[in-house]
Amino acid sequence: MKGGEMTIPHLFRCPISLDLFTDPVTLCTGQTYDRSSIEKWLAAGNLTCPVTMQKLHDRSLVPNHNLRHLIQQWRQMGHRLDPDYFKTIDPLVSLKHSLASPSATFREKFQALQKIRVLTDKTPSTGSFLIEMGFLPLLLQLVFEMVDPGFSQDYVNFVEQGLACILGLLPFGELGCLNMLKEGSKFESFILLFEHGSVMMKQSLCHIVGLISSSSATRELCAMIGKNQRFLNMIICVVKQNSEISEAGIQAISALCCLESNREELVQQGLIDGLVTYILNSERKERSMAAMAMARIEQVLGNGRAKEALIKNPNGVKAVVKMVFRVSEQEGSESAVNSLMKVCEESLEAREKAVVGGVLTQLLLLLQSQCSGRTKTKATTLLKLL
Repeated sequence: MKGGEMTIPHLFRCPISLDLFTDPVTLCTGQTYDRSSIEKWLAAGNLTCPVTMQKLHDRSLVPNHNLRHLIQQWRQMGHRLDPDYFKTIDPLVSLKHSLASPSATFREKFQALQKIRVLTDKTPSTGSFLIEMGFLPLLLQLVFEMVDPGFSQDYVNFVEQGLACILGLLPFGELGCLNMLKEGSKFESFILLFEHGSVMMKQSLCHIVGLISSSSATRELCAMIGKNQRFLNMIICVVKQNSEISEAGIQAISALCCLESNREELVQQGLIDGLVTYILNSERKERSMAAMAMARIEQVLGNGRAKEALIKNPNGVKAVVKMVFRVSEQEGSESAVNSLMKVCEESLEAREKAVVGGVLTQLLLLLQSQCSGRTKTKATTLLKLL
């Protein structure tokens, strides 16, 4: 071992023992150590990561199977790997140290992330190397560890680039790593970034909400977000604003609606009014997610409060009627017809508003269109009801 010590790639050395990894495990900070070395460190009463000196909110040791596999390959090939491999790895090792350094400024971290993006764009396989090296938990730790109250430009640049890198790496890694956000301080940072962050930050956070909602591994975190009234109010306001991030907000809301408890909370926070406003605003856009918004209205109308909100909103029934038939596209027509059926069956007020809103003409146009037979059957049933 001693004779070949200088030939061991830096990536394959434990930062504590400086020897070749035998059982590599990764901490919540994204740093990898040999199991025996880090266990001794923790057993001695240390509560920090040896390299970054960050406090460990979670002392779990996650086996780094990718790194173990690479070391096995390296051994089988007589301690040699493709030179191109090290051309990719060596700069990443240096950049990871720059990011993890407690003394690095936001500007320096931003510059390191820019270099990572350049390497990733040049060599797509770099994403898998970044996962092997623990970049994903490291970036989550750095972005959500503490919010700069002044939101300096250097800080904003760093967070925007950090979130972009996180979204780029998540397809290569496991979504379970996002559970780091369940920790109180990091969850609060998530909320603060959405509350005070730039448009780019909010768009990225909406996409992260979508990914959280898509996995059973992060179901608890999804429910946690759905219980946060502050966040729900903000995401509904984003949808109402008719801004460049309204579409990202619709996607995030649709993702959160995967849980019934989230749907109930969203309705209580004014979801119906937000979706109605979005649908009406979408008339002036070439591309919108009005059909997705309409599907969410249909989805929550099993809730009595949602029905009441739609009927009482001065433009609620009118917005749904407009979705029954649109010349530009017919996506959303079936959801609109189903929604009108739900509110008109039991409410004379809803039926009257629908007729005044022009539903009869809309239904006749729909029946003459190329919509599906099922939609036409439902449209005919609604006509009889009215």
